[in-house]
Amino acid sequence: MVRRIEVTGSGGVRLAAWEFAEPPKAGGRGRYGGGPVPDPGSREGGVLLLHGLLGRAAHWAQTARWLSTRYRTIALDQRGHGRSDKPVSGPYAREAYVADAEAAVEQLGLAPVTLIGHAMGALTAWQLAARRPDLVRALVICDMRASALGAATQREWSQWLGSWPVPFATLADVRKWFGEDDPTLERPAPSRGDFYAEVMAERADGWRPLFFRRQMLQAREGYAHDAHWEELALVECPTLVVRGLDGALGRAEAQEMVRVLPRGRYAEVPDAGHLIHYDQPDGWRRVTEPFLDAAVPA
Repeated sequence: MVRRIEVTGSGGVRLAAWEFAEPPKAGGRGRYGGGPVPDPGSREGGVLLLHGLLGRAAHWAQTARWLSTRYRTIALDQRGHGRSDKPVSGPYAREAYVADAEAAVEQLGLAPVTLIGHAMGALTAWQLAARRPDLVRALVICDMRASALGAATQREWSQWLGSWPVPFATLADVRKWFGEDDPTLERPAPSRGDFYAEVMAERADGWRPLFFRRQMLQAREGYAHDAHWEELALVECPTLVVRGLDGALGRAEAQEMVRVLPRGRYAEVPDAGHLIHYDQPDGWRRVTEPFLDAAVPA
């Protein structure tokens, strides 16, 4: 079961949050005894899931379903993504994303929260943990570098986004292009095709992204040009750094991130690329579940 909750982000931006709950079992009693979901103003704490650039809250669905059997679990469509607002003038700076996440935690009564972020969402998570240690009790960083990615990558991304053959005639075409035909692919990746199919919406002329590519490049500038090691060192809570063996985060950098973190732990998922939680959900769960069991008793 999932329900939509409205959150007011920084500058009044409307954000869509999605709360996952275990469906009622036979006899009508689910995780909350068949009664209402706990009052968002309660202080029981919970989990906030933050997707990466180009993503959406729905990409966390499988993770959210198993987490929701133990914790109050909410996934956020970040500004410019999914069903959240996409203000023309932004801002899409790091500060805005962190302030949005902070607003979600406070308005939904999730503190002390466990933050689980993928890529850009992981950076948002550790920046919030550094800024507001009083709000965060545990953190999972999924395949995100602390080093600046480099100005050249912005040019590469701009060219890649411009190469998309939009509009797509069908969702099957979306899956085929991102899973097979994209020239940046080294080998077919069906789950990647599924991933991008989830961020498309049908328009009068075909299927187009739920986001604006110019805004995505603006959002990426904050970590293309800047490193974030100092904020990582300020994270006080238990933190797990997870990488896929074929992902964007190299082993040496991941292990250095763990060393910098005051309470860092390291894990890697074999046969996984950048979309660890999405294309290797079993491996992802195997490494994150024991960490959460120890750091955040249900």
